[in-house]
Amino acid sequence: MQITHEVENQCCVKRGVKGVPAPIPQEGEWTKCKEIKDISGLTHGCGCCAPQQGTCKLTLNVKEGVIQEALVVCDAINVAMRELFLQIVYGRTQTAFSEGGLPIGAGLEDLGKGLCSMVGTIHSTKQKGVRYLSLTEGYILELGLDKNDEVIGYKFVNLGKVMDAIKKGVDPKEAYEKNIGTYGRFAEAVKTIDPRKQ
Repeated sequence: MQITHEVENQCCVKRGVKGVPAPIPQEGEWTKCKEIKDISGLTHGCGCCAPQQGTCKLTLNVKEGVIQEALVVCDAINVAMRELFLQIVYGRTQTAFSEGGLPIGAGLEDLGKGLCSMVGTIHSTKQKGVRYLSLTEGYILELGLDKNDEVIGYKFVNLGKVMDAIKKGVDPKEAYEKNIGTYGRFAEAVKTIDPRKQ
């Protein structure tokens, strides 16, 4: 290790009490982390990268300093990884007080049924209002409007369930039609619009 000339010529001052790390809650225990292998926990969060890349939703399950499971929604991962690292090393994981933490595979629960990302896409303008494009239920086919042209519900197709049905041999047209649903008061709509065209 190189030492500068100035430091090399200094006299040595002994240190009394040695500072030790403060304990952090991890998987049901209070741990004084001194090395990477002391870190464990499951956490999730988001991070924004360059504006063109959007946001990454990331879930990490770390056991003894090694990422054992990762769920990545979008590939803009850099900032999300940093944010989750900070949560983990400051003892702010979802499993901080859960004895033994969560098993490997728990991250898939973030996807819900059909193992599809639950990513919402909504576009709005002051002049023309809101357009729901994709929400938790799936791809939005139509928006239902009331007499005041306000959204009261929507019709959607659950793409994850469509693909599961097609993989089982169901005709694509039938799979599509069987996985269309509505949300809210769509049946009471005075008017419906295609949010991508109207």
